[in-house]
Amino acid sequence: MRTPNIGISCNVEDVTYFGWTEAAALVPLTYVDAVARAGGRPLLLAPTPADLADPSELLALLDGVLITGGADLAAATYGAEPHPETEATSAERDAFELLLVRRAAELDLPCLGICRGMQVVNVAYGGELDQHLADRLEDDIHRGPVGVFADHLVDVEEGSLAARAAGGTRVAVKSWHHQGVGRVGEGLRVTARAEGDGTTEAVEDTARRFMLGVLWHPEEDEADRLIAAFVEECRSASGAIAP
Repeated sequence: MRTPNIGISCNVEDVTYFGWTEAAALVPLTYVDAVARAGGRPLLLAPTPADLADPSELLALLDGVLITGGADLAAATYGAEPHPETEATSAERDAFELLLVRRAAELDLPCLGICRGMQVVNVAYGGELDQHLADRLEDDIHRGPVGVFADHLVDVEEGSLAARAAGGTRVAVKSWHHQGVGRVGEGLRVTARAEGDGTTEAVEDTARRFMLGVLWHPEEDEADRLIAAFVEECRSASGAIAP
């Protein structure tokens, strides 16, 4: 069976190097390494005018889509005013990732959203975000100091896609985020919550073969099974997806 092609969405940010500052498409190598380690072929995806108009040809090249973490979705994408702590990324990235999730759902193409990516999945399904969890949490277990992932436990619904992919119903995770799910998108089900504060940690569309968003960062833990489960699903789906 051929190696599955996994599209990985990129950050779109201004970067400075060798004295130059310019817009760049980039992604942490932890995502690339995790997909490759699981037997997938990682392909980096950045928004282009043609794919923003219609991503069908792009998705026809892929066996699965991974929506990565990064800066906040613009509050306007779900009809809200921005919180003072919300730091949006490029409008092109927002539009591109929302389109990828919606089109992947239409095609039943396996799709995994991680951290921001989970929030993209929720908004793509018509949901809203909680823009700053610390406003309602007495003890914010979800974000450590800058550059340090927080460690906590997640309770996962037995029999759910999240439990099958993560390999259990009580999972130790790494996270770094300040936003989460507010109103859940239509057609999604919450299947994991943070131990202690009950924050939504996973959403999934049970009508699709693999449409899952998790708020934690499985790519940061080589022992984590979730990305491997996603790549395996992409492998089994390979060649079975209608154009």
